[in-house]
Amino acid sequence: MTDETGPAPLDRTGDAGFHLTVDGRRIPVEPGQTVGAAMLAAGIRSWRTTRFAGRPRGLFCGIGVCFDCLVTVDGTPSLRACLVTARPDDEVTTS
Repeated sequence: MTDETGPAPLDRTGDAGFHLTVDGRRIPVEPGQTVGAAMLAAGIRSWRTTRFAGRPRGLFCGIGVCFDCLVTVDGTPSLRACLVTARPDDEVTTS
């Protein structure tokens, strides 16, 4: 009996992936990745700061609960990077 509860593996059997742009920097994306996952994979660990203390924030919970990963994607502000599936040539702006 196999354990079917684990995450599905990324399909790397022919789809070469694509790119999106984060604050002018072009980063690679695997099909099915969220914007937040692609940013983490590219080494981007924080992309905003707290309002009063200026502390860095990025992907924290990874499931859309904490709102620490807010970004602007293609002009739409305040999206949770951990929930938005990346699309080819997305333009992501951090704050």
